[in-house]
Amino acid sequence: MPLHIPPAPAPALRSVLTALGSPTAVREAPTPALRSAQEPATPELPLPVHVLEQFTPQGLSATRLAGWRFLIRCGDRAVAAAETRLTPDGWAFAHFFEGPYVASTERALRQAESLSGHYQPRLLSMPGLYMLTLWLHGDLSDDSADGHPAATDLLVPLAPAPPGIPSHVPHRVADLLPVLTHRATPVRLMGSPA
Repeated sequence: MPLHIPPAPAPALRSVLTALGSPTAVREAPTPALRSAQEPATPELPLPVHVLEQFTPQGLSATRLAGWRFLIRCGDRAVAAAETRLTPDGWAFAHFFEGPYVASTERALRQAESLSGHYQPRLLSMPGLYMLTLWLHGDLSDDSADGHPAATDLLVPLAPAPPGIPSHVPHRVADLLPVLTHRATPVRLMGSPA
């Protein structure tokens, strides 16, 4: 099934296009692949980036929208990503970057296209676990800026994933949650106050 990629806010896209058109922004970016690209760079596949900062005994806390991420395509592959942030003045370009999450995101999106069902793709960052997932949200009517992972939503850990969590394997939130909650729960040392 095709994914239903939500449209990015127009100012976020404009800020990325402006940065791509700026020789200074591209030259100063820590992205050798983008700096050396011979073909035009285009922002594609905008995904809202949500951050999950807390696991509770009842499950996942609400997420907060941290920005929008665009894959930057040169020719037939993504060579970098651009991140935007919401500022008091609106959406603004934050930075370009490259690394394993660029290719991993592209791969996970291709895999998700082959799943049955309809999904709205998002990225879900879990800083406490050093983990980034492709979040396949099942309610297409939801605003992509808001949200809470539903038990039936799918999470696809991107590579590199934490040890013991296989990357690029879709997991229902209800199935992955106990593992994540256990990992995120601080271990109380013997003799430490309760």
